Amino acid sequence: MAKLILFNKPFGVLPQFTDRDSETKRATLSDFIDVPGVYPAGRLDRDSEGLMILTDDGKLQARIAEPKYKMPKTYLAQVEGEIAEESLSLLRQGIELKDGITRPAEAEWIAEPNLWPRDPPIRVRKSIPDSWIRLTISEGRNRQVRRMTAAAGHPTLRLVRWNIGEWSLEGLSPGEWRTMD
Repeated sequence: MAKLILFNKPFGVLPQFTDRDSETKRATLSDFIDVPGVYPAGRLDRDSEGLMILTDDGKLQARIAEPKYKMPKTYLAQVEGEIAEESLSLLRQGIELKDGITRPAEAEWIAEPNLWPRDPPIRVRKSIPDSWIRLTISEGRNRQVRRMTAAAGHPTLRLVRWNIGEWSLEGLSPGEWRTMD
């Protein structure tokens, strides 16, 4: 039976088990998870938070991480500025990035979600409002969501991955994990 772990990766944690290339110690998955033989199915940038899946099953790992399988990933993104329908429409139809046009995304404005406080908090500028969107993509380019929102005119301030396929972050606080049966 394959091991499957859902982990709520905190801000600032590297999405890997070791940090060999840094002169200063940075937090890694090994600071939170001590389960032999599991590996991340995909990545989540150090400055992003939320759901990571770890498994010991190589085929499952590929199905989750490989863009060709088009597994949907849903993010809650706090973006700079009041997002307009035109910007959401750009995200929905696919947006031009340096490495090509993205696949169409599901994008909608949402009320500020009830999330844990981020440590450290995002930078707040009194003269520039922010808003929240829910964005579901079916590919996984490097820093894709951040690049998409910036290309739509709304740089990402905070990014939380909430779902990967059928798996959800629901009920997990930052740094917590649970196994799935």
